[in-house]
Amino acid sequence: MLNSDFSRVLTLLRKEKSVSQRQAAKELGVSQSLLSHYEKGIRECGLVFLVRAADYYGVTVDYILGRSYDKNGNTIQVDEIPESEKLKKGNVGVKSMMPTLNKKLICNSISLIMDELALANSKQLTNEVSAYLSLCVYQIFRMLYSSNKENPENIFGCKNEVYSFMTDASMKTSLSKIGNTLLDNDYLFDLDFETIKLKYPESAPSVMNLLQNCETKIGARKK
Repeated sequence: MLNSDFSRVLTLLRKEKSVSQRQAAKELGVSQSLLSHYEKGIRECGLVFLVRAADYYGVTVDYILGRSYDKNGNTIQVDEIPESEKLKKGNVGVKSMMPTLNKKLICNSISLIMDELALANSKQLTNEVSAYLSLCVYQIFRMLYSSNKENPENIFGCKNEVYSFMTDASMKTSLSKIGNTLLDNDYLFDLDFETIKLKYPESAPSVMNLLQNCETKIGARKK
């Protein structure tokens, strides 16, 4: 049984590709009514259609199934993260509680951002935001990896002495491109808290918590 993300992602991919439902159905080899049912979650597709859709939209099957935020297939399964009730009951150790909570805050927030970018239908904006977030992960991973001198450095193409400088430069470039793209983009992101709660009820608490934590970290909000 396909998860609930499938119909949403399938619809967003078609809109991102800027094709009508009729055109997409024709090129995917199904009727428009059947594709409509897939996009509304009324019917489930078979494996043949799933693979065909992945090829058509240039993504992985994992991405269409909602198992990955990365179109290239890197999997992040938010459903595996324990909820707060499980934490309260002591099912998660004290040492792992903070990483678990922060993982949920970050994953839910990224999910909201990527959904908003899909609605904006700007390939350049999506690419640059994805690049910036990926570079953040890359830099932290390299720092953790490099802390153990026994880890072989030859798995990376960028030398340990310079990767941080090169990553910082690329991140600044992506930020600049994001800013310029936003100036040229007619789409308005409606992201006040009440709207977020209506559009993303599951992600809203995580996003607001993350924003407050970040403002505390930069000194804009008292602890």
